[in-house]
Amino acid sequence: MTSPTPFTLAPQLPARAIDKLREIDARERELAAALESPEVLSDHRKVRDLSVQKRAIEPVAAGFRRLQDLEKEAVGLRELLAASGKDADPELAAMAREELPRIEATATQVVEEMLSRLVTSEDRRVGSVMLEIRAGTGGDEAALWARDLFEMYSKYAARRGWSFEMLDAVAESDAGGLRSAVANVKGDGVWSELAFEAGVHSVKRVPATEAQGRIHTSTASVAVLPEPEEVDLKIDWINDVEEFATRAQGPGGQNVNKVETAWQIHHKPSGIIIKMMEAKSQQQNRERARRLLVARLYEAELARKNAERSAARRSQIGTGDRSEKVRTYRYKEGIVADERLPGEYSLRDLLAGDWGQLVKDLLEQETRRRLAEL
Repeated sequence: MTSPTPFTLAPQLPARAIDKLREIDARERELAAALESPEVLSDHRKVRDLSVQKRAIEPVAAGFRRLQDLEKEAVGLRELLAASGKDADPELAAMAREELPRIEATATQVVEEMLSRLVTSEDRRVGSVMLEIRAGTGGDEAALWARDLFEMYSKYAARRGWSFEMLDAVAESDAGGLRSAVANVKGDGVWSELAFEAGVHSVKRVPATEAQGRIHTSTASVAVLPEPEEVDLKIDWINDVEEFATRAQGPGGQNVNKVETAWQIHHKPSGIIIKMMEAKSQQQNRERARRLLVARLYEAELARKNAERSAARRSQIGTGDRSEKVRTYRYKEGIVADERLPGEYSLRDLLAGDWGQLVKDLLEQETRRRLAEL
């Protein structure tokens, strides 16, 4: 039997939401203490990573504490109003009657804002993602489109103040496009915003090689993999993983073609094969390949857990079917249509990295969906 909510000001709060709020409150206090620790302060990477986590949950924890304070005030005022007899102070009672509605209205606002942040707080704790783009149908034009998408994400990252590190790229030598590319993107809100990009992106435009001026449709698929700092995955690197150095392929001179600087990983249980060759050193490519493997395995684990919780949640952020088309870019009309939203957006703005309204609409829609499931 579910125990009643301890908040008379917020009877609509589900018990599981209150439990989650308590967890976040405790975690925020732990992070605050850790960020004052000399051991952490001496490691700039730990400071950055823990700061990202703290900023993600800080507004939720602050809202929860504010609600607790308001509840105490409301209880005191109700006790004052319930007092009777000649000892009761009429002025205090009048003050209580005037003050209680204000506290109740404030509490309603605090709860709405807190719940909205609560359902996205887990996403905001992830401050690093692996962004993968692969050319789809459309030949050379698809490779050019993959390159355009990659540049679009790079511009958006710059506007948001995120770091954008190219990890690997396979060029389409004839047309100047990209057959595939992987980048590591880091910053506040990177997972909660970029996770919407997972899926197939379709473009309708006249290719440069089209003599008749006909519009062609090409596609590129995008995958966004969270790269958490603390991963519970157990990888048996000795028995389950085959790793070896290999030669890179493509342009780059004798060093690329003759020296074994590339690194390939085969995770036998999952069948995942990763080859990294963008960096000039074998050690860098090895480290990048391992990071990408961990991110892919983590994503698969997230998908499995989400499927167990609710088989019907096909639109869950970051775990949707990548074969599903999420967006169409129409060059002739200069518009972009997102399959999940009713409106249209400026193609010029998106290609320039200005996604403000699109991201806002997607976040609001997802927040409403998650709130409905509480």
